[in-house]
Amino acid sequence: MTIAFEDFERVDIRVGTVVEAEPFPEAHKPAIKLLIDFGSAIGRRRSSAQLTVHYTPEVLVGRQVAAVVNFPPRQIGKFMSEVLVLGFPDAAGAVCLVGVDPLVPDGGKLF
Repeated sequence: MTIAFEDFERVDIRVGTVVEAEPFPEAHKPAIKLLIDFGSAIGRRRSSAQLTVHYTPEVLVGRQVAAVVNFPPRQIGKFMSEVLVLGFPDAAGAVCLVGVDPLVPDGGKLF
């Protein structure tokens, strides 16, 4: 399916730095709770991500990630996820995060 460029522009994908990460044992599938700083324009937002195959909470803190910031919040158990962290599946289907290289200012918009 083809989309118009205007459709792509409506998806607000930003970069942010993980400032807190902790296990989310209550989730149906193994996940990690994240607090991500998207800079002064957007602020800090929470997310739950199924990242436990390749990442631990300790290695995620300080890492920049890409996320969709304009989806409505989603209730996951007792946790409200506010952004969708982006990744690609590895050969076995486990999530590998989309990253940036070199580091860029938090809040930068993908274009």
